[in-house]
Order: sequence, then structure tokens, then C-alpha cells
Amino acid sequence: MTSVPRPTWGLFGGAFDPPHLGHLAVAAVALATGPLDRLLVVPCFAHPLGKRMAPWDDRLALCRLAFSHLARVELSDIESRLPAPSLTLRTVEALAARHPGVTWRLVVGSDALADRSQWHRFDDIVRLAEPLVVGRAGHEAGADVFAVPDVSSSAIRSRLAGGLDVRGWLDPAVLRYALERGLYSARS
Repeated sequence: MTSVPRPTWGLFGGAFDPPHLGHLAVAAVALATGPLDRLLVVPCFAHPLGKRMAPWDDRLALCRLAFSHLARVELSDIESRLPAPSLTLRTVEALAARHPGVTWRLVVGSDALADRSQWHRFDDIVRLAEPLVVGRAGHEAGADVFAVPDVSSSAIRSRLAGGLDVRGWLDPAVLRYALERGLYSARS
């Protein structure tokens, strides 16, 4: 009797403040080149370094708009149900407990991986979810890493606050939502 292989799911976490085309490129590259059956997009609920973010419900809505057209991508609000602050290790442990038959991969940009010394118990994270690294232009990447455009959420927030054009960096529905809600205006 042949055993059925375990499904492999990717965990793609981030502030997604706002989710931009670089995030979409990471998701698309991970799905196209990695051994992923599904990709969970997991917005950070309470940033571990105290970073101020747009309201949770708005970031969740922005992620829904940004990622909804990608097949095999699912949005997860799991971090809103875990203790604060949001820690990747806690998230991976909770997902592994909820989905015991799944092999997990941590989808991470090479820029975030370079900051792994700031991650809580990074070695334990990689034991539970082997990293699937997607390079970011301008950041060091290995030979087996695919590069995506260097797009920064903080630069997008700054441009929006200054009334500058960001149409090439955001999905039109995400931009429309952010502008209608005034999420990144100079006064917010």
C-alpha cells in the first residue's frame, strides 16, 4: 500500500501595512517555485517590536483584497486569537497543532531572514517550518533564491502621507480602500 504524501503548506507572515505588489510577488514566486500545496497569508496582529500599524480589521481587509485573486492562497486571522505580542514560533506551533498532517514551510524574504537575530527562538521556528526564502532585490540572496522587486511598505506609507502616486506598487483595490479609509494620510 502506498502512503499518501503529507501536504506542504507555506506560512507567509508580515505586517502587510499595506500589502503591496512585492508581497504578491513573494506569494506568487513561492507558489510557483516551492513545493507548496497551499499558502497561508498571516497578518501580524500585535507587532513584537511595538511597531505602530494600521488597524487590524483594515489590514485584514487589505490582505483579502490583495491576495484574493491568487489560487491556493488563504488568509488566516490566527494571530488575533493568540497571546500578544505576535511571535512566529507561537503561530507555527498553533498552526501545526490545528493541522497535524501538514508539513510547514516558512515563506520569508531574504531581507527578513537577514534580521533573524531579532526573531524569538528562530532555531525552534526552522525546526517546525523550514524556510522557503524569496530574495528581495538589493538584499543578499543565495543561488537558490528567487528575487522579487524591492518594494517597501514604509516607503508606500510615506508616499501616501505625502500625497504621492503609488499606483505601480499597490493593487488598485488595495489603493482604493486605503485612500477611502484615509489609512496612510498625513493626519492618520
